[in-house]
Amino acid sequence: MKYKAVLFDLFGTLVDNFTHSEYESVLAEMALVVNVPRADFIRIWRETFIERNIGTHPTPQYSLSYICKQMNVKVTDEQIESATDIRLGYTLRSLEPRSDSIATIKQLRSGGFKTGIISDCTGDIPMVWERTKFTGVFNVTVFSCEVNTKKPDPKIYRIATERLAVTPRECLFVGDGGSGELTGAREVGMSPVLIRDPDEGEYNFTEREYDWEGPRIDYLREVLNLVK
Repeated sequence: MKYKAVLFDLFGTLVDNFTHSEYESVLAEMALVVNVPRADFIRIWRETFIERNIGTHPTPQYSLSYICKQMNVKVTDEQIESATDIRLGYTLRSLEPRSDSIATIKQLRSGGFKTGIISDCTGDIPMVWERTKFTGVFNVTVFSCEVNTKKPDPKIYRIATERLAVTPRECLFVGDGGSGELTGAREVGMSPVLIRDPDEGEYNFTEREYDWEGPRIDYLREVLNLVK
């Protein structure tokens, strides 16, 4: 079948995944600013991962206020904003495209393909998105925190295809296998492809489909061969 669109995961696909060490270092900085014990702050932040991913905790400010309330810690608006700035700064740095990301997407679009992102992410991603190198590169972006559902829920894939005005069977989906995203894409009728960058370092915060038996690539530019 001729594809009309290519949809991408974000972390581990277009940008590198977070590392545990960097991630916890940033959380420790935030905890210090709002005067919450580091271990407790990190624990509650991790416990509310799903709430942040589906938008129940829509912003870093909300999450910070929630944690302080849970710990009975009085916090000022200035502290919340200062800690939020730390988080947003890290988020922006984390959204540096992999070397072949932008070029691959532009080549796809110049070849007539529609492109989009389906990402399980927290509210800080859309907050800084317009400041990244990805601005204007995609036809659509579907962020779980904005549509209140996450992969592998069929709804999130269908939102993307509806916005692109294509059918799932006309879509190639590329992701690193986090959150059951490849199986989810296949179940709605897309053609999923696993990307596993051989240069990737230590990670991970979500389960990944390591036993994926479908198509695999090492680098994003290989997608150009798959759509020929």
